[in-house]
Amino acid sequence: MSESRLPEEGAVPLDDRGLAYGDGLFETVLVRDGEALLWEAHLARLARGCRALGLPMPARDRLDSLPGQAGEGLRVLKLILTRGSGGRGYLPPAEPSPRLRWQAAPFSPQPHRWRAGVRVRLCRLRLGLQPALAGLKHLNRLENVLARQEWQDPEVAEGLLCDSDGWLVEATCMNLFWRRDGRLETPRLDRCGVAGTLRAALLEALPIAEVDAGPEVLLDAEAAWLGNSLQGVWPLARLDDARGSELKRWAPGEAHRSLQAEAHRLLGYSPSMAS
Repeated sequence: MSESRLPEEGAVPLDDRGLAYGDGLFETVLVRDGEALLWEAHLARLARGCRALGLPMPARDRLDSLPGQAGEGLRVLKLILTRGSGGRGYLPPAEPSPRLRWQAAPFSPQPHRWRAGVRVRLCRLRLGLQPALAGLKHLNRLENVLARQEWQDPEVAEGLLCDSDGWLVEATCMNLFWRRDGRLETPRLDRCGVAGTLRAALLEALPIAEVDAGPEVLLDAEAAWLGNSLQGVWPLARLDDARGSELKRWAPGEAHRSLQAEAHRLLGYSPSMAS
């Protein structure tokens, strides 16, 4: 895979706090021919994370220069910002010197999943509650790593996660949406989970209610979707429990296309690729 990064920035040292403690943030951005999609939303989330962790925000002109260096065609730009080195143990330095690293690689979405939908399963792992970090894309993703190890079946595209109180939160790397009684809904993310940039854009564009709901809500849903700012929106075609037994099926069709169409408009994906 071809990758690019800033030539003057070398390897991350072993005493980097991001490496040692997950003390930092990251963003993954879809870039088309040097133009970053949902760029302002990515920068807004990065700024929220910097405020929450007490990190200086990188200079705007430095960040704005990166998409243009990502290369031609469809690319995924990954930014990693750590607190840098220093401090004593968990105590961070009073004046941190953050490290910003980035790389860009070719990216291809999966249009067959846009059209046919995906099979997902419920995960056994429960997300811990931490409102101070809720919504942020911080570097400590061990819960997601453990959840993703729960299945090996390539037919299962994603796993759905609940928090320790049993409320739906997200998939391992995507946000969750459903339509119930004609109303669009998505899990509330004020106690844990990652508030995706595509989710934020859809909340602005469409009447989507943020709710507390357990996984049983999906059994009553007329349609359901997963989405993020790289893959776009996948309709759910089948839901399994944590043992792999089928709980619900949907037939992706017109009922699934409205939310998908708005998401793909925001990401510049052609509507014809999903039909």
